[in-house]
Amino acid sequence: MLRSVGQRFAGRLLWNVQPTAAILQARGLKLDTGIVGLAVVPNAREVLKDKINKVLGDVAEQIPEDTEYRKAIEATYHFRMRALESGATDEEVEEQFTMQLEQLIKQCDDELSLIPKMAEWKPWEVPAGHKIETIVEEYVDTVQGQKA
Repeated sequence: MLRSVGQRFAGRLLWNVQPTAAILQARGLKLDTGIVGLAVVPNAREVLKDKINKVLGDVAEQIPEDTEYRKAIEATYHFRMRALESGATDEEVEEQFTMQLEQLIKQCDDELSLIPKMAEWKPWEVPAGHKIETIVEEYVDTVQGQKA
């Protein structure tokens, strides 16, 4: 009887053992981003590809083709997609962009919320004859208190 209790107890212990952080890192699994409030996305590459495609689709659908905003967004997100599809590892992509995939996902989310606002505001439409006031800075010689 003691032997069967011991075997059952040992079986439960082994069943509930969780891999340590060192084991998970050795397997190449990211434990945290090191950024407060930014959780690890287990399938970050796939999520990022989906979000990039969504950004590109939304900007093509909502923003006129000849605007600088659309050109900048398309260039940026096509570049990011090429990096993801290049065969580079997640770590290599993160090094290339000097940020984590989770941060790029967050940027996509931010861009997806900005695109409809830009489509509504239309900052590329400037009324004819609109003049922008130019402000010229005056440099002051602080030692003598006179204008330069």
